Amino acid sequence: MIAFVREVSPSLGDCELTYLARGSIDWRRAERQHREYVEVLKALGCRVEWLPPLRDHPDGVFVEDTALVLPEVAVITRPGAASRRGETDSVVQVLSEQLPLLRIVPPGTLEGGDILRIGRTIYVGASARTNAPGIAQVRELLYPFGYQVRTVSFKGCLHLKSACTFIPPDILVTNPNWVDPSGFEDEHVIVPVDEGEAFAANTLTVAGVTLASSAYPRTETRLKARGVATRALDVSELHKAEAALTCLSLLLEPPVALIPGP
Repeated sequence: MIAFVREVSPSLGDCELTYLARGSIDWRRAERQHREYVEVLKALGCRVEWLPPLRDHPDGVFVEDTALVLPEVAVITRPGAASRRGETDSVVQVLSEQLPLLRIVPPGTLEGGDILRIGRTIYVGASARTNAPGIAQVRELLYPFGYQVRTVSFKGCLHLKSACTFIPPDILVTNPNWVDPSGFEDEHVIVPVDEGEAFAANTLTVAGVTLASSAYPRTETRLKARGVATRALDVSELHKAEAALTCLSLLLEPPVALIPGP
């Protein structure tokens, strides 16, 4: 698996914020936390590829929002925050060496944090950053590849993956105050976050290990009780930028090898 990442900008404190009040962000500490995150991805078997730095883009480290990466194709998004649209060019440059590229075009907007893939189904959250034309475009673009795109409603947070993430093979960790788990059509084991850990639903599973924020230990305990292998990471400084674990990388899975017939 390839993990595409980008370094933390010194201007991180000027990031876009919607649901959180602006506070002081120590970008050097955020940088150290991000480096630890990257080292963990390497330890889990990822080949890390660094995207070009964007020091003048405060949100540039949150590369998840710039593309939907699938084994067959990548969809370059059009972020709903206009200040972030300059982040996609460097992603195009790097991903074009790996995959065919498709693009969201005006008036569509789409951010990767609103996209949750479960098998061949792509759930897209309708949000202030992802609009109906953007969802319609990604549905049309991915239809030839055999993916179904379904819209999910949520509230109270920035992106769909702030409210829920999927842990293979069958666990959906959710904040039920922000998203209704019944909006996901397949049968899942629902693990709700601890009532005092509203932002704990954002997890990232790599090579059978689920990364969880160390800020939310009670939710991690719930996952362990369900048999999930977890590893806690300190991303507290990045949380201040309304970010979480999935935001910090684009993961490219190797294509599934076809087994020749007899």
